[in-house]
Amino acid sequence: MTKLEKIEQDIASLTPGEVAKLARWFAEFHADVWDRQIADDANAGRLDNLADQALASHHAGKTRPL
Repeated sequence: MTKLEKIEQDIASLTPGEVAKLARWFAEFHADVWDRQIADDANAGRLDNLADQALASHHAGKTRPL
């Protein structure tokens, strides 16, 4: 049995309340992973081209207020 299969089996045995608690925890965990990935990409310059494109579009009048 793989690690993931064991986790799936353990989750399947949880009560509905435990599943809800796990879901809240996982949502926060996943958001933190995403935040770290975005920060790492920004710090490494991997988002610079997208920022440059957005600023060029804005300066060219191709944007509108939200």
